[in-house]
Amino acid sequence: MEIAIFKYYWLDTWVLANVIQLATQDFCIRFLNHTNDPCGRLFDQMTMAARSVPANIAEGSSRHSTSRETEMKLVDVARASLSELLNDYLNWLLRQEKTPWSKKSNEYHSINCIQLDRPTYKDDVLHLSSIHILTQKHKFDNWINSSNSLVVANCLIILCNRLIMMLHRQIEHLLEVFKEEGGFTEGLTAERLSYKQQQSIHANAPSCPLCGKPMIKRMAKKGIHSGREFWSCSAYPACNGTLDIK
Repeated sequence: MEIAIFKYYWLDTWVLANVIQLATQDFCIRFLNHTNDPCGRLFDQMTMAARSVPANIAEGSSRHSTSRETEMKLVDVARASLSELLNDYLNWLLRQEKTPWSKKSNEYHSINCIQLDRPTYKDDVLHLSSIHILTQKHKFDNWINSSNSLVVANCLIILCNRLIMMLHRQIEHLLEVFKEEGGFTEGLTAERLSYKQQQSIHANAPSCPLCGKPMIKRMAKKGIHSGREFWSCSAYPACNGTLDIK
């Protein structure tokens, strides 16, 4: 049961999102002050955007079994929040007349080549996953613990960009699965239609005059016949065969 509840704990996207959230909270505490953020709005904006990323990944994964569409939407919300956070770090550099590290730079290469370890939790998921997150975070300590805010901001820009691409691939995968298998709602519709088809067969329902499949009772929802029952082909919308109920 625990594995089903904490399924998202195995996602690299969720792990890296937590690393970024922790690093962002530390960045805001160390470098934002009453001079560069007099109202504290930037602090709130950055920490809330960072929190939104793992929160929406977790919520989306938790909705996997009931709504694939909702899962994709929530992962997309996480991606949007991450883009917002990335722009805040970019603005931090630009305000100081600095630009992000080039992809050809040694610093960029050093950070970008660091890979996350695969989770190996077994039964104590909450405890072991927390250790795993901190272990992955420590891989970037040389940059995110720097006393130079420009170094920290550059590192987090690289990590944000990496996670945006990972979330993009995650959404593409979810979309492909949805195309092949549908979602919970689609499954319920198919089950209900199958049940109604079986009921119609037992009730000696007529066959469709167009395709010969069993017909089921439906009720008109609009038009001059609104509220009136009629026979409709069970293959609708592929077949539009109908008959009046006499």
